[in-house]
Amino acid sequence: RLPASAPPSRLSFTMAAAEGEEAELSLLECRVCFERYDPNGQRRPRNLPCGHVLCRGCVEALSGAERRRLECPFCRRACGFAETSDCLPLLQLLEELGPAGGSVPSALGRSGSSLGLRLSLGGWGSLVNPTGVAACRRSGRLVVAHDGKKRIHVFGPSGSCLQRFGERGDAGNDIKYPLDVTVTSDGHVVVTDGGDRSVKAFDFEGRGVLAVREGFSLPWGLDATPESEIILTDSEAGALYRLAADFKKGKLKKCQMIRSQLISPRGVAVSQNSGAIVVIEHLKAQGPNDGSTRVKIFSAEMDLIGQMDSFGLNLIFPSKIYTTAVAFDKEGHVIVTDVCNQAVICLGKPEEFPIFNPLISHGLSYPVGLTYMANNSLIVLDSGDHSIKIYNST
Repeated sequence: RLPASAPPSRLSFTMAAAEGEEAELSLLECRVCFERYDPNGQRRPRNLPCGHVLCRGCVEALSGAERRRLECPFCRRACGFAETSDCLPLLQLLEELGPAGGSVPSALGRSGSSLGLRLSLGGWGSLVNPTGVAACRRSGRLVVAHDGKKRIHVFGPSGSCLQRFGERGDAGNDIKYPLDVTVTSDGHVVVTDGGDRSVKAFDFEGRGVLAVREGFSLPWGLDATPESEIILTDSEAGALYRLAADFKKGKLKKCQMIRSQLISPRGVAVSQNSGAIVVIEHLKAQGPNDGSTRVKIFSAEMDLIGQMDSFGLNLIFPSKIYTTAVAFDKEGHVIVTDVCNQAVICLGKPEEFPIFNPLISHGLSYPVGLTYMANNSLIVLDSGDHSIKIYNST
């Protein structure tokens, strides 16, 4: 485990040597016999139900000749041998390292993607504390929600400013405090307004077409389906909603809760291919610096098909990960931002979740928004320098 006083390391892995050795010891060696884990044989890493990880040989030794019961050497929780399971994150890491070994930093620092920064838009004054970004797949326009006098800023594909709208104020279509934004396939901009706890829709000329103000505790993240329905998180209510409307006529058709008992859900994304939905939960902190996040993936039918929290990701990456935004790429991979390490990370497709593949490991300050354009360009909203950064494959 990294020392408590050590600050989170960047994904560029400019770690001090001592910290790197400590991380490698924790991740790649059994904490009972101090032998290096191996994908095969007696050193294969195994999970105990309490969450601690030992090698297979130590699990067998602790369970005795009959292999019935064992006691965790760290927390003393008893369990049966049959209750243990392979530690898949560590096995994936060992596969990444290969038979030659290598260091943890060098292995995780490798990116399976070659993304290059093509364009940076905005900056202080043009954008003020931006909170959400979305792309219009048909026109290539980018829409940003921020704290300026006009809350919605629309950029053209080349980076030119096309429109600003959404006045700050108390009138019906004014926006008090925008939290997130999306663009429907029929060309409407939909915003969550934390100021009056509403969802507001506009056309691209800035005309307000619909405002839904009743029924929400604190609407936060949203994304549009290919059918122009809106998937919406309510952070305070711990719920996920599906909102359908005729935006051209300004009529709400239905607003249905499709999931409850979530913990402070915020970021959300919908796969344009499968209809799968991914949500970021912000878990309650036990101490002043103990806040963590959890990524949950649901099928189109809202069956839970995968989840991973900060602790689980910490098993395969020696630094705290705190996710703030999520998106699906064109192939259906789950992509998240990480503000602790100022990075963008691919967690794989729902059926293989989670893998760990850093896509962007430098050049970001505080990434809070994420989306993809129709050409699969990656758009990152960086609140740290009030900008939008567009990345293409190189």
